[in-house]
Amino acid sequence: MWQGVRVTEGGPAPAPGEWLSLPEVADRLEISVSKVNQLIRDGGLLAVRRDRVPQVPAELVANQTVLKHLPGVITVLRDAGYTDEELLRWLYTEDETLPGTPAVALGTGGATEVKRRAQALGF
Repeated sequence: MWQGVRVTEGGPAPAPGEWLSLPEVADRLEISVSKVNQLIRDGGLLAVRRDRVPQVPAELVANQTVLKHLPGVITVLRDAGYTDEELLRWLYTEDETLPGTPAVALGTGGATEVKRRAQALGF
């Protein structure tokens, strides 16, 4: 069974630019949907239910791979006590000192700074 994040009605949802269904993620990564589910369960990728359908922010999937540093950031923030919903909210909160949001920075050369900030949240 899919174990992703559920965004509740009335609660602020993360705001990525584009969403992908799990079959779309599987197509991009050239893997099966069951392997996408496994990535989500193992903390290599994040997803939320939108209209009762699990979806992944498109920015987290670069070409034919998950953003290189995303699994490490997920692990660090989970270890700091963040829920997956809080983690997604953090990834998509605008930051004037980064090129947009931490999610965007992960894919545009700001990964080291994003990882450093995620590690600092654990202390």
